[in-house]
Amino acid sequence: MLQKHDIKMLVDVRRFPTSRKHPQFQKEVLEKSLRRANIGYQWLGDLLGGYRTGGYEAYTRTETFQQGLQQLEALAQQQNTAFMCAELLFFRCHRRFIADKLVERGWRVYHIMEKAKLYQHKGGRHEQDNR
Repeated sequence: MLQKHDIKMLVDVRRFPTSRKHPQFQKEVLEKSLRRANIGYQWLGDLLGGYRTGGYEAYTRTETFQQGLQQLEALAQQQNTAFMCAELLFFRCHRRFIADKLVERGWRVYHIMEKAKLYQHKGGRHEQDNR
């Protein structure tokens, strides 16, 4: 799916990059699999991961979040970059807040929901893009 959308770097924003239910998404396994597909991997869960005291929206106003966002932007300036967490639906997780902040800063953000469908993030909204 990442190759279909010409993604060259995957940024993992899971606070805890592991999965018992889906072992292929454990950090080390995922990183190795991506390397075989010539896709880079960067874990930023320490800076951008969910489960924050006081809620994630409040966390987006912290210096730590801003540092993570700057690192994500630096990677995205170099190559097509996607960011992921464990939740399938972006509007049910902290990715929506990250996407909102990126859109505010002038980035175009697309959610890969299915192999053939992209949804453009519009500052809290999304629209289907059938590219």
